[in-house]
Amino acid sequence: MELLFPVLLLAVMYLLLIRPQQQRVKAQRALVAGIEVGDEIVTLGGLIARVTRLDDDTVTLEAAPGVTMRFRRGAIAGKVGVTPDDPLAGRNQD
Repeated sequence: MELLFPVLLLAVMYLLLIRPQQQRVKAQRALVAGIEVGDEIVTLGGLIARVTRLDDDTVTLEAAPGVTMRFRRGAIAGKVGVTPDDPLAGRNQD
């Protein structure tokens, strides 16, 4: 009986804290893996740009005609213009 409370406490902590975080990480990885050239994305800093080139760990973005920047793939927060039920929507709240 004494072991029941700690086991229940660990189960509740897993369900409320650990599992949702794992799901967010999985969704972010799927978002980054699903980015393609031509997609319009938003970075964690709020920059909205179009993907022009993809490398293993970097992405080149065109923010304005002739203005390109390189970012790490992890800096991508979401896609612009995706539907809310899209699993690759990430954290973008458009």
